[in-house]
Amino acid sequence: MAPILGSHSEIPRAIRSIARRAITQAGPEVARLAARHALQPRGLSVNSTQKTTLGVIIGYTVAIALLWNLPYVRWSLWPFKMLVIAFHEFGHAITACCTGGRVKSISLDPREGGVTHMQGGISAITLPAGYLGSSLIGALLIMCGFNIVASKVASIVLGVCFLLTLWWARKDWLTIGTIIAAVGLLIACWFIKHAEPLRFVVLFIGVMSSLYSVWDICDDLILRKVNESDASVFAKRYGGSSQCWGVIWSIISLFFMVGGILAGIAAFPEDWQEQEDDSKKFIPT
Repeated sequence: MAPILGSHSEIPRAIRSIARRAITQAGPEVARLAARHALQPRGLSVNSTQKTTLGVIIGYTVAIALLWNLPYVRWSLWPFKMLVIAFHEFGHAITACCTGGRVKSISLDPREGGVTHMQGGISAITLPAGYLGSSLIGALLIMCGFNIVASKVASIVLGVCFLLTLWWARKDWLTIGTIIAAVGLLIACWFIKHAEPLRFVVLFIGVMSSLYSVWDICDDLILRKVNESDASVFAKRYGGSSQCWGVIWSIISLFFMVGGILAGIAAFPEDWQEQEDDSKKFIPT
């Protein structure tokens, strides 16, 4: 959804402090896991554990595609749609902050919509950042979904993002409820079998976020041709057609998803037992 201009509320210092601590603690562990095998020259081979993960990704893709379009049962995806819409709006908000803009609020709509109220920023970056930002988040979550410890780190980073989103959406109860439910699910998974289920939840959210961007662009601009969208606003300001920009953003989103899968295969070749042993050492539960 295209961002709307508005006033600004400062992000509290406490949230910034929490974000810095989380990144400081999680960053070295991600680097260690990624570097463990990256420093050793090898081909991009796929072991049995990774084959299982790839099978789960394919299963998620098929299930999401079916549930997305089947009457009645499609509502089973509604909570996750709300979550990835929050990612979409977070993409607008964080790029606005990074380009000198100011965020007033974020809100979600029960009819699967969302809006970011903000002022300033570079619109050439903030407008596509909703779709491309949520796709990039999805790709990173897919990569982390190949490893338990990486999924733990991803959930910590997600928690920081959720804190920021909660601050911007502090007057919108649907957004607050969606985020609290997501945080509760992530926390619960930490305490089951050394957080092994966590990586499948992270993987599902990643696949959902990647596919949502592609499907929402196609649904809004190609199938239903909705007049007002991020792409239509972008086309009015910078030329071209909304359909053209939608196709370009969809292709980039798919590249992000494929990149996330390849990065996961390259960075995390550990088998189930190695992952579980690593998980016992990293914030054990």
